[in-house]
Amino acid sequence: MKELIIDSKPTEVDIALFEDKLLVELNKEKTNNDFAVGDVYLGKVRKIMPGLNAAFVNVGHEKDAFLHYLDLGPSIRSMNKYTRLALGGKTGQITLDNFEPEPEIDKSGKISDILTLNQQVVVQIAKEPISTKGPRITSEISFAGRYLVMIPFSNKVSISQKIKSQEERNRLKRLIISIKPNNVGVIVRTVAENKKVADLDADMNNLLGKWESAVKKLPGAKAPKRILSELDRTSVILRDLLNDTFNNIHVNDPVLYEEIKNYLLRIAPHKMDILKLYKGKVPIFEYFGVDKQIKGSFGKIVSIKSGAYLIIEHTEAMHVIDVNSGHRIRSENSQESNALEVNLEAATEVARQLRLRDMGGIIVVDFIDLRDAGNRKTLFQKFKEEMAKDNAKHTILPPSKFGLVQITRQRVRPEMSVEILEKCPACDGTGKIKPSIILIDGIENNIRYLLQDQNESYLKLTVHPFIYSYLKRGLFQTQLRWYRKFRKWIPIRSAASYHLLEYHFFNRNNDEIKT
Repeated sequence: MKELIIDSKPTEVDIALFEDKLLVELNKEKTNNDFAVGDVYLGKVRKIMPGLNAAFVNVGHEKDAFLHYLDLGPSIRSMNKYTRLALGGKTGQITLDNFEPEPEIDKSGKISDILTLNQQVVVQIAKEPISTKGPRITSEISFAGRYLVMIPFSNKVSISQKIKSQEERNRLKRLIISIKPNNVGVIVRTVAENKKVADLDADMNNLLGKWESAVKKLPGAKAPKRILSELDRTSVILRDLLNDTFNNIHVNDPVLYEEIKNYLLRIAPHKMDILKLYKGKVPIFEYFGVDKQIKGSFGKIVSIKSGAYLIIEHTEAMHVIDVNSGHRIRSENSQESNALEVNLEAATEVARQLRLRDMGGIIVVDFIDLRDAGNRKTLFQKFKEEMAKDNAKHTILPPSKFGLVQITRQRVRPEMSVEILEKCPACDGTGKIKPSIILIDGIENNIRYLLQDQNESYLKLTVHPFIYSYLKRGLFQTQLRWYRKFRKWIPIRSAASYHLLEYHFFNRNNDEIKT
Protein backbone atom coordinates (compact mmCIF):
# COMPACT_ATOMS: atom_id res chain seq x y z
CA MET A 1 0.00 0.00 0.00
CA LYS A 2 1.44 3.35 -1.07
CA GLU A 3 0.26 6.87 -0.35
CA LEU A 4 1.58 10.22 -1.53
CA ILE A 5 1.00 13.29 0.67
CA ILE A 6 1.77 16.59 -1.09
CA ASP A 7 2.06 19.85 0.86
CA SER A 8 2.19 22.83 -1.51
CA LYS A 9 3.70 26.05 -0.11
CA PRO A 10 4.46 29.41 -1.79
CA THR A 11 8.20 28.67 -2.13
CA GLU A 12 8.35 24.87 -2.18
CA VAL A 13 6.40 21.64 -2.47
CA ASP A 14 6.97 18.94 0.17
CA ILE A 15 6.22 15.38 -0.94
CA ALA A 16 5.95 12.47 1.49
CA LEU A 17 5.79 8.86 0.28
CA PHE A 18 4.23 6.30 2.63
CA GLU A 19 4.55 2.55 2.31
CA ASP A 20 2.29 0.58 4.66
CA LYS A 21 1.70 3.73 6.77
CA LEU A 22 5.45 4.26 7.19
CA LEU A 23 7.27 7.33 5.83
CA VAL A 24 9.97 6.11 3.43
CA GLU A 25 10.74 9.12 1.24
CA LEU A 26 10.58 12.87 1.79
CA ASN A 27 11.25 15.31 -1.03
CA LYS A 28 11.39 19.09 -0.94
CA GLU A 29 11.05 20.71 -4.33
CA LYS A 30 11.80 24.43 -4.62
CA THR A 31 9.34 26.14 -6.94
CA ASN A 32 12.21 28.14 -8.44
CA ASN A 33 14.69 25.28 -8.81
CA ASP A 34 16.48 26.01 -12.10
CA PHE A 35 18.98 23.17 -11.90
CA ALA A 36 16.90 20.04 -11.36
CA VAL A 37 18.11 16.65 -12.53
CA GLY A 38 17.01 16.12 -16.13
CA ASP A 39 16.93 19.81 -17.15
CA VAL A 40 18.62 20.43 -20.53
CA TYR A 41 20.80 23.53 -20.99
CA LEU A 42 22.77 25.21 -23.71
CA GLY A 43 26.06 25.87 -21.93
CA LYS A 44 29.39 27.45 -22.80
CA VAL A 45 32.75 25.80 -22.13
CA ARG A 46 34.65 28.00 -19.66
CA LYS A 47 37.72 25.88 -18.89
CA ILE A 48 39.38 22.76 -20.28
CA MET A 49 41.24 20.77 -17.60
CA PRO A 50 43.53 18.23 -19.34
CA GLY A 51 44.81 16.92 -16.00
CA LEU A 52 41.28 15.99 -14.95
CA ASN A 53 40.24 15.12 -18.53
CA ALA A 54 37.23 17.30 -17.86
CA ALA A 55 35.75 20.71 -18.60
CA PHE A 56 33.90 23.36 -16.64
CA VAL A 57 30.77 24.61 -18.39
CA ASN A 58 28.75 27.73 -17.65
CA VAL A 59 25.05 26.82 -17.43
CA GLY A 60 24.00 29.90 -15.47
CA HIS A 61 24.73 28.63 -11.93
CA GLU A 62 27.09 30.65 -9.70
CA LYS A 63 29.48 27.69 -9.88
CA ASP A 64 30.46 26.27 -13.28
CA ALA A 65 29.13 22.77 -13.98
CA PHE A 66 31.57 19.83 -14.14
CA LEU A 67 31.70 17.72 -17.32
CA HIS A 68 34.05 14.71 -17.34
CA TYR A 69 35.19 13.01 -20.55
CA LEU A 70 33.34 9.82 -19.52
CA ASP A 71 30.11 11.87 -19.30
CA LEU A 72 30.37 13.11 -22.89
CA GLY A 73 28.66 10.02 -24.26
CA PRO A 74 29.84 8.08 -27.31
CA SER A 75 27.75 10.20 -29.71
CA ILE A 76 29.06 13.61 -28.60
CA ARG A 77 30.40 14.42 -32.09
CA SER A 78 26.92 13.90 -33.54
CA MET A 79 25.39 16.05 -30.80
CA ASN A 80 27.92 18.84 -31.39
CA LYS A 81 27.32 18.73 -35.14
CA TYR A 82 23.55 18.88 -34.69
CA THR A 83 23.91 21.72 -32.15
CA ARG A 84 25.98 23.79 -34.61
CA LEU A 85 23.37 23.28 -37.33
CA ALA A 86 20.50 24.10 -34.95
CA LEU A 87 22.17 27.27 -33.61
CA GLY A 88 22.54 28.46 -37.18
CA GLY A 89 18.91 27.63 -37.97
CA LYS A 90 19.87 24.95 -40.51
CA THR A 91 17.91 22.00 -39.11
CA GLY A 92 14.60 22.81 -40.82
CA GLN A 93 14.51 19.65 -42.93
CA ILE A 94 16.89 17.59 -40.75
CA THR A 95 15.35 15.16 -38.27
CA LEU A 96 16.93 12.46 -36.15
CA ASP A 97 15.71 9.92 -38.70
CA ASN A 98 17.59 11.42 -41.69
CA PHE A 99 20.55 12.93 -39.81
CA GLU A 100 24.00 11.69 -40.89
CA PRO A 101 25.75 10.76 -37.59
CA GLU A 102 29.43 11.25 -36.81
CA PRO A 103 31.71 8.40 -35.64
CA GLU A 104 31.57 7.55 -31.92
CA ILE A 105 34.44 8.75 -29.71
CA ASP A 106 37.08 6.52 -28.15
CA LYS A 107 36.45 5.70 -24.46
CA SER A 108 40.07 6.51 -23.59
CA GLY A 109 40.31 9.77 -25.55
CA LYS A 110 41.05 13.33 -24.39
CA ILE A 111 38.44 15.99 -23.77
CA SER A 112 40.59 18.63 -25.47
CA ASP A 113 40.09 16.72 -28.75
CA ILE A 114 36.30 17.05 -28.45
CA LEU A 115 35.61 20.42 -26.82
CA THR A 116 37.14 23.87 -27.29
CA LEU A 117 37.10 26.99 -25.15
CA ASN A 118 33.88 29.06 -25.47
CA GLN A 119 32.18 26.31 -27.46
CA GLN A 120 28.40 26.11 -26.98
CA VAL A 121 27.28 22.60 -25.98
CA VAL A 122 23.95 21.01 -25.13
CA VAL A 123 24.15 19.34 -21.70
CA GLN A 124 21.82 17.80 -19.14
CA ILE A 125 21.90 18.11 -15.35
CA ALA A 126 22.98 14.74 -13.93
CA LYS A 127 23.51 15.86 -10.34
CA GLU A 128 22.13 18.97 -8.67
CA PRO A 129 24.42 21.58 -7.05
CA ILE A 130 25.41 20.30 -3.60
CA SER A 131 27.16 22.43 -0.96
CA THR A 132 29.99 24.39 -2.65
CA LYS A 133 29.93 22.29 -5.83
CA GLY A 134 28.21 23.27 -9.06
CA PRO A 135 25.98 20.88 -11.02
CA ARG A 136 27.36 17.67 -12.50
CA ILE A 137 26.37 17.45 -16.16
CA THR A 138 26.40 15.04 -19.08
CA SER A 139 26.19 15.59 -22.81
CA GLU A 140 24.63 12.15 -23.34
CA ILE A 141 21.09 13.53 -23.35
CA SER A 142 18.26 11.23 -22.34
CA PHE A 143 14.51 11.71 -21.92
CA ALA A 144 12.69 9.46 -19.45
CA GLY A 145 9.08 8.49 -20.04
CA ARG A 146 6.67 6.17 -18.32
CA TYR A 147 7.86 3.04 -20.13
CA LEU A 148 10.92 4.11 -22.12
CA VAL A 149 14.06 6.21 -21.93
CA MET A 150 15.05 7.81 -25.24
CA ILE A 151 18.67 8.66 -26.14
CA PRO A 152 19.20 10.75 -29.31
CA PHE A 153 22.02 9.83 -31.74
CA SER A 154 22.19 6.21 -30.57
CA ASN A 155 20.70 3.07 -32.07
CA LYS A 156 21.03 0.68 -29.14
CA VAL A 157 17.97 -0.98 -27.59
CA SER A 158 18.39 -2.17 -23.98
CA ILE A 159 15.91 -3.94 -21.74
CA SER A 160 15.72 -3.48 -17.95
CA GLN A 161 17.56 -6.29 -16.16
CA LYS A 162 14.62 -6.58 -13.76
CA ILE A 163 12.56 -8.08 -16.59
CA LYS A 164 13.62 -11.73 -16.20
CA SER A 165 11.54 -13.52 -18.85
CA GLN A 166 13.64 -14.00 -21.97
CA GLU A 167 10.50 -14.33 -24.07
CA GLU A 168 9.20 -10.98 -22.83
CA ARG A 169 12.62 -9.35 -23.34
CA ASN A 170 12.67 -10.54 -26.97
CA ARG A 171 9.08 -9.35 -27.52
CA LEU A 172 9.85 -5.87 -26.18
CA LYS A 173 13.01 -5.59 -28.24
CA ARG A 174 11.18 -6.51 -31.44
CA LEU A 175 8.43 -3.98 -30.68
CA ILE A 176 10.83 -1.13 -29.97
CA ILE A 177 12.90 -1.80 -33.10
CA SER A 178 9.69 -1.67 -35.14
CA ILE A 179 8.46 1.68 -33.76
CA LYS A 180 11.63 3.70 -33.07
CA PRO A 181 13.11 6.08 -35.67
CA ASN A 182 16.68 5.85 -36.90
CA ASN A 183 19.39 7.44 -34.67
CA VAL A 184 17.31 6.93 -31.53
CA GLY A 185 18.47 4.68 -28.71
CA VAL A 186 15.94 3.25 -26.25
CA ILE A 187 16.11 1.77 -22.76
CA VAL A 188 12.97 -0.19 -21.90
CA ARG A 189 11.95 0.35 -18.27
CA THR A 190 10.69 -2.36 -15.90
CA VAL A 191 7.09 -1.04 -15.94
CA ALA A 192 6.92 -1.76 -19.69
CA GLU A 193 6.67 -5.49 -18.99
CA ASN A 194 3.57 -6.97 -20.69
CA LYS A 195 2.50 -3.57 -22.07
CA LYS A 196 0.87 -3.26 -25.49
CA VAL A 197 2.57 -1.71 -28.49
CA ALA A 198 0.10 1.21 -28.43
CA ASP A 199 1.28 2.22 -24.92
CA LEU A 200 4.94 2.03 -25.93
CA ASP A 201 4.34 3.91 -29.18
CA ALA A 202 2.50 6.72 -27.36
CA ASP A 203 5.39 7.02 -24.89
CA MET A 204 7.92 7.08 -27.74
CA ASN A 205 6.03 9.87 -29.54
CA ASN A 206 5.86 11.87 -26.32
CA LEU A 207 9.63 11.60 -25.85
CA LEU A 208 10.33 12.55 -29.48
CA GLY A 209 8.11 15.60 -28.91
CA LYS A 210 10.31 16.61 -25.97
CA TRP A 211 13.41 16.42 -28.16
CA GLU A 212 11.77 18.50 -30.90
CA SER A 213 10.63 21.06 -28.31
CA ALA A 214 14.22 21.48 -27.11
CA VAL A 215 15.61 21.74 -30.64
CA LYS A 216 13.15 24.54 -31.54
CA LYS A 217 14.70 26.75 -28.84
CA LEU A 218 18.24 26.46 -30.22
CA PRO A 219 18.21 28.72 -33.34
CA GLY A 220 19.84 32.02 -32.38
CA ALA A 221 20.16 31.01 -28.69
CA LYS A 222 23.05 32.25 -26.55
CA ALA A 223 24.49 30.24 -23.66
CA PRO A 224 23.75 29.87 -20.83
CA LYS A 225 20.09 29.05 -21.47
CA ARG A 226 17.70 26.37 -20.26
CA ILE A 227 16.06 24.80 -23.29
CA LEU A 228 14.03 22.06 -21.61
CA SER A 229 12.83 21.56 -18.05
CA GLU A 230 12.36 18.15 -16.48
CA LEU A 231 9.01 17.31 -14.96
CA ASP A 232 8.52 18.67 -11.46
CA ARG A 233 9.42 16.28 -8.64
CA THR A 234 5.78 15.31 -8.04
CA SER A 235 5.30 14.16 -11.63
CA VAL A 236 8.68 12.37 -11.61
CA ILE A 237 7.63 10.38 -8.54
CA LEU A 238 4.30 9.53 -10.17
CA ARG A 239 6.02 8.55 -13.42
CA ASP A 240 8.57 6.32 -11.70
CA LEU A 241 6.53 4.83 -8.88
CA LEU A 242 2.87 4.81 -9.86
CA ASN A 243 1.55 1.25 -10.07
CA ASP A 244 -1.41 -0.80 -8.88
CA THR A 245 -0.17 -0.69 -5.28
CA PHE A 246 -0.66 3.11 -5.14
CA ASN A 247 -3.79 3.70 -3.09
CA ASN A 248 -4.06 7.43 -2.48
CA ILE A 249 -2.58 10.77 -3.51
CA HIS A 250 -3.55 13.66 -1.23
CA VAL A 251 -2.73 17.25 -2.24
CA ASN A 252 -3.73 20.52 -0.54
CA ASP A 253 -3.42 22.92 -3.49
CA PRO A 254 -6.21 23.17 -6.13
CA VAL A 255 -3.80 24.28 -8.88
CA LEU A 256 -1.40 21.40 -8.24
CA TYR A 257 -4.41 19.08 -7.96
CA GLU A 258 -5.45 19.97 -11.52
CA GLU A 259 -1.88 19.51 -12.81
CA ILE A 260 -1.63 16.04 -11.27
CA LYS A 261 -5.13 15.21 -12.50
CA ASN A 262 -4.13 16.06 -16.09
CA TYR A 263 -0.91 14.06 -15.74
CA LEU A 264 -2.81 11.03 -14.43
CA LEU A 265 -5.23 11.30 -17.35
CA ARG A 266 -2.27 10.91 -19.70
CA ILE A 267 -0.36 8.10 -18.00
CA ALA A 268 -2.92 6.16 -15.95
CA PRO A 269 -6.55 7.23 -16.45
CA HIS A 270 -7.77 4.13 -14.59
CA LYS A 271 -6.12 5.48 -11.40
CA MET A 272 -7.98 8.82 -11.36
CA ASP A 273 -10.01 7.92 -8.28
CA ILE A 274 -6.90 7.76 -6.05
CA LEU A 275 -6.32 11.53 -6.36
CA LYS A 276 -7.96 13.55 -3.58
CA LEU A 277 -7.95 17.30 -2.82
CA TYR A 278 -7.42 17.95 0.90
CA LYS A 279 -9.55 20.84 2.22
CA GLY A 280 -9.13 20.47 5.99
CA LYS A 281 -8.13 23.32 8.30
CA VAL A 282 -5.40 21.31 10.02
CA PRO A 283 -2.11 21.39 8.01
CA ILE A 284 -2.01 18.37 5.68
CA PHE A 285 1.28 16.97 7.06
CA GLU A 286 -0.07 17.19 10.60
CA TYR A 287 -3.40 15.60 9.67
CA PHE A 288 -1.79 12.57 8.01
CA GLY A 289 0.88 12.15 10.69
CA VAL A 290 3.81 13.13 8.47
CA ASP A 291 5.18 15.69 10.94
CA LYS A 292 5.14 13.16 13.75
CA GLN A 293 7.10 10.61 11.70
CA ILE A 294 9.58 13.27 10.56
CA LYS A 295 10.35 14.23 14.17
CA GLY A 296 10.89 10.59 15.06
CA SER A 297 13.05 9.77 12.04
CA PHE A 298 15.54 12.59 11.44
CA GLY A 299 17.44 12.85 14.69
CA LYS A 300 20.91 11.57 15.46
CA ILE A 301 19.30 8.74 17.44
CA VAL A 302 16.52 6.77 15.70
CA SER A 303 14.48 4.42 17.87
CA ILE A 304 13.18 1.06 16.67
CA LYS A 305 9.93 -0.34 18.13
CA SER A 306 11.53 -3.24 19.99
CA GLY A 307 13.78 -0.95 22.07
CA ALA A 308 16.84 -1.12 19.82
CA TYR A 309 18.08 2.09 18.22
CA LEU A 310 20.40 3.51 15.56
CA ILE A 311 22.99 6.26 15.95
CA ILE A 312 23.59 8.07 12.66
CA GLU A 313 26.72 10.21 12.25
CA HIS A 314 27.66 12.25 9.17
CA THR A 315 31.27 13.09 8.29
CA GLU A 316 32.87 14.73 5.27
CA ALA A 317 34.09 11.37 3.94
CA MET A 318 31.22 9.01 4.79
CA HIS A 319 28.12 8.26 6.82
CA VAL A 320 28.34 5.90 9.80
CA ILE A 321 25.37 4.06 11.33
CA ASP A 322 25.77 2.19 14.63
CA VAL A 323 23.23 -0.45 15.67
CA ASN A 324 22.52 -0.76 19.41
CA SER A 325 20.35 -3.37 21.11
CA GLY A 326 19.21 -0.93 23.83
CA HIS A 327 16.95 -2.70 26.34
CA ARG A 328 16.00 -5.51 23.98
CA ILE A 329 17.40 -8.58 25.71
CA ARG A 330 15.42 -11.82 25.77
CA SER A 331 16.71 -14.04 28.53
CA GLU A 332 15.33 -17.18 26.87
CA ASN A 333 17.48 -16.57 23.76
CA SER A 334 21.23 -16.85 23.39
CA GLN A 335 23.37 -13.77 22.80
CA GLU A 336 23.79 -14.78 19.14
CA SER A 337 20.02 -15.14 18.64
CA ASN A 338 19.37 -11.77 20.29
CA ALA A 339 22.02 -10.11 18.10
CA LEU A 340 20.53 -11.62 14.93
CA GLU A 341 17.00 -10.48 15.82
CA VAL A 342 18.16 -6.93 16.50
CA ASN A 343 20.25 -6.85 13.32
CA LEU A 344 17.40 -8.07 11.12
CA GLU A 345 15.08 -5.43 12.55
CA ALA A 346 17.78 -2.77 12.21
CA ALA A 347 18.42 -3.75 8.56
CA THR A 348 14.84 -2.74 7.68
CA GLU A 349 15.21 0.61 9.45
CA VAL A 350 18.65 1.33 7.96
CA ALA A 351 17.31 0.74 4.42
CA ARG A 352 14.39 3.07 5.19
CA GLN A 353 16.71 5.75 6.59
CA LEU A 354 18.91 5.70 3.48
CA ARG A 355 15.86 6.35 1.29
CA LEU A 356 14.30 8.85 3.66
CA ARG A 357 17.42 11.00 4.05
CA ASP A 358 18.69 10.25 0.53
CA MET A 359 22.12 9.51 1.97
CA GLY A 360 24.75 8.99 -0.72
CA GLY A 361 28.42 8.15 -1.12
CA ILE A 362 30.01 5.68 1.29
CA ILE A 363 27.89 4.38 4.17
CA VAL A 364 29.24 2.04 6.85
CA VAL A 365 26.76 0.20 9.08
CA ASP A 366 28.11 -1.29 12.31
CA PHE A 367 25.74 -4.15 13.07
CA ILE A 368 26.02 -6.12 16.30
CA ASP A 369 28.74 -8.78 15.92
CA LEU A 370 27.57 -12.18 14.67
CA ARG A 371 29.96 -15.10 15.11
CA ASP A 372 28.00 -17.60 13.02
CA ALA A 373 28.69 -17.32 9.26
CA GLY A 374 25.16 -18.54 8.50
CA ASN A 375 23.69 -15.72 10.57
CA ARG A 376 25.85 -13.17 8.76
CA LYS A 377 24.55 -14.55 5.45
CA THR A 378 20.94 -14.31 6.70
CA LEU A 379 21.52 -10.67 7.67
CA PHE A 380 23.08 -9.90 4.29
CA GLN A 381 20.14 -11.43 2.41
CA LYS A 382 17.62 -9.52 4.54
CA PHE A 383 19.46 -6.24 3.98
CA LYS A 384 19.62 -6.82 0.21
CA GLU A 385 15.87 -7.53 0.14
CA GLU A 386 15.11 -4.28 1.97
CA MET A 387 17.50 -2.27 -0.21
CA ALA A 388 15.87 -3.71 -3.36
CA LYS A 389 12.97 -1.29 -2.69
CA ASP A 390 15.40 1.62 -3.19
CA ASN A 391 15.44 3.02 -6.74
CA ALA A 392 18.85 4.68 -6.27
CA LYS A 393 21.82 2.74 -7.63
CA HIS A 394 23.67 1.04 -4.80
CA THR A 395 26.21 -1.66 -4.03
CA ILE A 396 26.29 -3.67 -0.78
CA LEU A 397 29.24 -5.71 0.48
CA PRO A 398 28.68 -8.74 2.79
CA PRO A 399 29.23 -8.20 6.55
CA SER A 400 32.84 -8.37 7.63
CA LYS A 401 34.01 -10.38 10.64
CA PHE A 402 33.61 -7.20 12.66
CA GLY A 403 29.95 -6.88 11.66
CA LEU A 404 30.52 -3.94 9.31
CA VAL A 405 28.48 -3.62 6.13
CA GLN A 406 29.80 -1.21 3.51
CA ILE A 407 27.44 0.44 1.04
CA THR A 408 27.87 2.86 -1.83
CA ARG A 409 24.70 4.65 -2.86
CA GLN A 410 24.16 7.12 -5.65
CA ARG A 411 22.88 10.55 -4.73
CA VAL A 412 21.90 13.09 -7.38
CA ARG A 413 20.27 15.63 -5.07
CA PRO A 414 21.36 17.27 -1.79
CA GLU A 415 20.87 15.00 1.21
CA MET A 416 17.55 15.50 2.96
CA SER A 417 18.27 17.04 6.35
CA VAL A 418 15.50 18.15 8.70
CA GLU A 419 16.41 20.11 11.83
CA ILE A 420 14.23 18.66 14.57
CA LEU A 421 15.96 20.18 17.62
CA GLU A 422 14.89 23.61 18.79
CA LYS A 423 17.40 26.24 19.86
CA CYS A 424 17.23 27.00 23.57
CA PRO A 425 15.46 30.37 23.85
CA ALA A 426 17.21 31.29 27.10
CA CYS A 427 20.79 30.88 25.86
CA ASP A 428 20.20 31.14 22.08
CA GLY A 429 22.08 27.89 21.61
CA THR A 430 25.29 29.05 23.32
CA GLY A 431 24.82 27.16 26.58
CA LYS A 432 25.27 30.40 28.55
CA ILE A 433 22.74 32.97 29.74
CA LYS A 434 23.15 36.62 30.63
CA PRO A 435 22.93 37.43 34.35
CA SER A 436 19.46 38.76 35.14
CA ILE A 437 21.00 41.58 37.15
CA ILE A 438 22.10 43.36 33.95
CA LEU A 439 18.91 42.62 32.00
CA ILE A 440 17.31 46.03 32.66
CA ASP A 441 20.52 47.81 31.61
CA GLY A 442 20.48 45.83 28.38
CA ILE A 443 16.86 46.76 27.67
CA GLU A 444 17.61 50.42 28.36
CA ASN A 445 20.62 50.40 26.03
CA ASN A 446 18.46 48.96 23.26
CA ILE A 447 15.81 51.65 23.84
CA ARG A 448 18.49 54.34 23.55
CA TYR A 449 19.81 52.81 20.33
CA LEU A 450 16.38 52.46 18.70
CA LEU A 451 15.19 55.95 19.63
CA GLN A 452 18.38 57.93 19.14
CA ASP A 453 20.33 56.01 16.50
CA GLN A 454 17.52 54.45 14.47
CA ASN A 455 15.05 57.30 15.05
CA GLU A 456 12.13 55.02 15.81
CA SER A 457 9.02 57.10 16.52
CA TYR A 458 7.24 54.43 18.54
CA LEU A 459 8.34 51.48 20.66
CA LYS A 460 6.40 48.84 22.52
CA LEU A 461 8.24 46.46 24.84
CA THR A 462 7.06 42.89 25.54
CA VAL A 463 8.63 40.92 28.41
CA HIS A 464 8.06 37.96 30.73
CA PRO A 465 5.33 38.61 33.40
CA PHE A 466 7.94 38.67 36.22
CA ILE A 467 10.01 41.33 34.43
CA TYR A 468 6.80 43.22 33.61
CA SER A 469 5.95 43.37 37.34
CA TYR A 470 9.48 44.56 38.17
CA LEU A 471 9.38 47.36 35.56
CA LYS A 472 5.94 48.57 36.76
CA ARG A 473 6.53 48.36 40.51
CA GLY A 474 6.78 51.29 42.93
CA LEU A 475 6.05 55.00 42.73
CA PHE A 476 9.20 55.71 40.74
CA GLN A 477 8.75 52.83 38.34
CA THR A 478 11.31 52.12 35.62
CA GLN A 479 8.80 52.90 32.88
CA LEU A 480 8.38 56.45 34.24
CA ARG A 481 12.16 56.87 34.56
CA TRP A 482 12.56 55.93 30.89
CA TYR A 483 9.93 58.55 29.94
CA ARG A 484 11.85 61.29 31.72
CA LYS A 485 15.12 60.13 30.21
CA PHE A 486 14.10 59.63 26.56
CA ARG A 487 10.99 61.88 26.37
CA LYS A 488 9.04 58.92 24.92
CA TRP A 489 6.43 56.77 26.63
CA ILE A 490 7.32 53.10 26.18
CA PRO A 491 4.22 50.88 26.54
CA ILE A 492 5.07 47.57 28.23
CA ARG A 493 3.20 44.29 27.71
CA SER A 494 3.68 40.85 29.29
CA ALA A 495 3.80 37.50 27.49
CA ALA A 496 3.59 34.26 29.47
CA SER A 497 5.15 32.32 26.58
CA TYR A 498 8.47 34.22 26.93
CA HIS A 499 11.28 32.76 29.00
CA LEU A 500 12.46 34.86 31.95
CA LEU A 501 15.15 36.89 30.16
CA GLU A 502 13.42 37.21 26.78
CA TYR A 503 12.19 40.56 25.48
CA HIS A 504 11.21 42.07 22.11
CA PHE A 505 10.37 45.52 20.72
CA PHE A 506 7.45 46.18 18.34
CA ASN A 507 6.24 49.13 16.25
CA ARG A 508 2.67 50.49 15.90
CA ASN A 509 1.80 47.69 13.42
CA ASN A 510 2.98 45.04 15.89
CA ASP A 511 5.92 44.20 13.63
CA GLU A 512 9.01 43.23 15.59
CA ILE A 513 11.88 45.72 15.52
CA LYS A 514 15.21 43.92 15.34
CA THR A 515 17.88 45.38 17.61
